[in-house]
Amino acid sequence: MHGRARRAMLGHPGLTLADTMPQPITAPDNAPRAWPLWKPILFLLVVAVGLYYVKWQPYYGKAFLAADTHSIGKSILADADSSPWLAAWHYALIYFSAVWKAAVLGVLLGSLVQVLIPRDWLLRTLGHPRFSGTLLGTLIALPGMMCTCCAAPVAAGLRRQSVSSGAALAFWLSNPVLNPATLIFMGFVLGWPFAAIRLVAGVVMVLGIAWLVQRVTANDSQPAALQQAAIPPVKTEDRPFLGRWLKALWALFWSTIPIYVLAVLALGAARVWLFPHADGAVDNSLLWIIGLAIVGCLFVIPTAAEIPIVQAMMLAGMGAGPALALLMTLPAVSLPSLLMLNKVFSARALCLTAALVALCGVATGVLGMYLV
Repeated sequence: MHGRARRAMLGHPGLTLADTMPQPITAPDNAPRAWPLWKPILFLLVVAVGLYYVKWQPYYGKAFLAADTHSIGKSILADADSSPWLAAWHYALIYFSAVWKAAVLGVLLGSLVQVLIPRDWLLRTLGHPRFSGTLLGTLIALPGMMCTCCAAPVAAGLRRQSVSSGAALAFWLSNPVLNPATLIFMGFVLGWPFAAIRLVAGVVMVLGIAWLVQRVTANDSQPAALQQAAIPPVKTEDRPFLGRWLKALWALFWSTIPIYVLAVLALGAARVWLFPHADGAVDNSLLWIIGLAIVGCLFVIPTAAEIPIVQAMMLAGMGAGPALALLMTLPAVSLPSLLMLNKVFSARALCLTAALVALCGVATGVLGMYLV
């Protein structure tokens, strides 16, 4: 026994030799733990498999169809019922049969991003208010190619992980507006000038609106759902993964899907008045551009459905200006998608987003009168 240890024991009668040995250094209870590697790998696997099945593989075949036939199908507004009740039911059946797979995938990814991706990583990359976060949100949305309602649950999940409003808005808008498959379909069906205008105006719309809305609403009070999500839970790593995921899945589902279904039914009924049969009457007037830009911000469609809608209306005599207004606003936002995000964005942010989308649609339509 060393002399120092012996003296320590003599000076402290209750002290044993084990007490004098060096003790292992333990991390405090609140120290951050290493994020398991299998979680982001699982998330990327679900993203790749889901998008391949729902988006990439079907769109690959549709691109050849568009190139060969200069069409991707008939307008979803064709054969509209005169009765609002029948119109609501029939449109809901057609719409949900086209989007249900993407809607399920959107809710799945929106819940998984809350439990499989580290929040501190999202804060470093997408949580800051700088323009780089908005740009990154735009870029990571490009492979998704979802419609505005199917991208809304993912944007909601990102917001619940403290992603900035600019990055989340850019992700949400970029999915339908800058959809690479839709741009290819548009070039083959409507002509490449339409696709080029949509691309340039779409980039300005997505980045400009996301950046401006974030700056204007920076001091708005956060919705209750975000205030609750911002409170770090105690030892979440000790809770079972399945339980945490099911809780996030249920919260996201309940806050988005019921209001989504009801809004689609309401708009299905309203299409009797929103899209009247006006063969030859929709010319290149500013009044039609403004009216259709507003209608486009309210109505809901599946991915790329704006192309056959505009194709059918142009064959009936619609001018290029109103056509471009619809091409910009129909996919970008809709009343259902705005309602789906009411728990994670302030009302002012959502209203400002819709107003700016309509304004971009009007500006693009006016330019289109002289460019196309």
